[in-house]
Parts: sequence; C-alpha cells; structure tokens
Amino acid sequence: MLNLSLGNSIKLVLKEYWLILLGFFIFVIPTYYDLATTVWSGSEQGHGPLVLMIVIYLFWTKREAFGQALTPGILATTFASAAFAAALVFYVLGRSQDILIMELFGQLLLIIALILFFFGVKTLNKLWFPIFFMFFMVPLPGFIVDAVTMPMKVAVSNVAEMVLYWFDYPIARTGVILQMGQYQLLVADACAGMHTLISLEALGLLYLNLVHHESFKRNLLLALLIIPISFVANTTRVIAITLVTYYFGDEVGQGFVHGFAGMFLFIVALALIISIDTLIQKVVTRSSSQQTAA
Repeated sequence: MLNLSLGNSIKLVLKEYWLILLGFFIFVIPTYYDLATTVWSGSEQGHGPLVLMIVIYLFWTKREAFGQALTPGILATTFASAAFAAALVFYVLGRSQDILIMELFGQLLLIIALILFFFGVKTLNKLWFPIFFMFFMVPLPGFIVDAVTMPMKVAVSNVAEMVLYWFDYPIARTGVILQMGQYQLLVADACAGMHTLISLEALGLLYLNLVHHESFKRNLLLALLIIPISFVANTTRVIAITLVTYYFGDEVGQGFVHGFAGMFLFIVALALIISIDTLIQKVVTRSSSQQTAA
C-alpha cells in the first residue's frame, strides 16, 4: 500500500481517473434529480435531503481515510469488480423500469466499488457507517410501508385515546380517527407511519455514531430501544396536536402547530434517547463499582 497525504491522494485520483469520476457523477445526478422532484418533495420522504447532507458530512469527517492507502490488493480489486458489475445491473434495471430503490442500491454498490478500487479494504472499513447511513435515503417498497404503517397508526391512536381518557378528556376513537369534543382528527401516515420510524431510527443511529460508545451490547440495546422510543414520540405528537386542537380550535391545531409538531417529534425522541443512554450509563457505572468493591 502506498501512504499519501489526503491532498496528494485526491490530486492523484483526479489526475489519473477523472474520466471515471465524471462517469460517476453522470451516473448519480439523474437519480437525485428524480428524487428531488418526486419522492423527496413529499412530506413522507422529506428526510431524504437531510440524510444526504448528513452522509456528506460523515464522509467529510472521515476524509483522512482517503489519504492513507492506494494501490489496493487483488482481493479488493476482485470485490470491486464484482460490486461494479452488480451496480451496473441494478442501475440499468432500476433506471429503465423506473424503480428508484434499485437505482439507489446500484449507486451504493458503485460507491463501495470505487472505494475498494482506489483505496482498498481498510479505507472501506473506516467508511462503513457513512455508507450504511445512505440506506436511509432509499425509499422502501409501498407494500412494506403499507403493511407496517396501518398497525402503527392504530396502535398510536389507541394509546393516545387511552391516555387522554385517563385525564378525563371527552375522547373517542373509530379506527385511526380521534373524536375530541366537536373536533375529529385523522391520524395520518406522516404522524405515525413507517417513514417516521425510519427517520427516528436514523436519528438514533447517528447519535450512537457521534457519542461512539465502545460497548457493542450497549449500542445494540439503544438501537433496538429506538423502536419503542419512536412509538412514544409519535404518540406524544398526536396527543399534543389533539390537545391544541381541542383548546384552540382546528385552525390552530392544523396550522403552524401541526407543522411544528414534526420538529417536536424529533425533540422528544432525541430527549428520550439521551435520557435512556444516561440511565444505561448509570447502571453500567453502578455495576462496575459493585464488582470493584466485591
């Protein structure tokens, strides 16, 4: 392996492989244009551009990895060739059949292939999280989203009804429609759907990456707990909108407050993630102290 500075590595790649890099951008730009004008323009996949910016930031924070190794070995070149061939297949099929999920998956494989080809396996290992995080940009098939969204909406509506009923509010529920006083509120997909769960899972995993806990079990536990945290945050959001509508009217509840509720959802989720992480830290510290004392 040839060790170079980051600047020299970039200059070498630009000088020797500019044609390949040009092909890469020609490869990806049409897909992101389609995403920006279709899927990402709606509220359900509105997290896509934010995920893309986070991915760019994560690659930037790992930029030193690009200056550490060039001239990959035979194994890396072999895997790079296989990934490149698969990327072309997925991209051509996805582009010709208008299947964005296949296009994006093809681009992920292409990025992996280019990193392996230019920098080798060690660099790919250092960049695994930014590459993994890119999966949150991939829109899931509709049948998966529909299968998960409806049960989540029913569950959130049911819990919201029970909580408000415990506090003696005049609440009733029919399916995913909440009747509060004179107002009816429909729990929409954006309030308690699969896309919200994906967004919150991305937020939680980003938090884990930033705090960088060394314990795999702790990271795994927090990652799994993000699912119930998402449910609690979604339920809190629905309850908040219902109460605002009940006290201040439909115009207020479905206006600015409804839009702000999306940000409120992530604030609640992040607060829960940090609180649970802090609680786990206290338990781990106490357990370590007891073992040391014994």
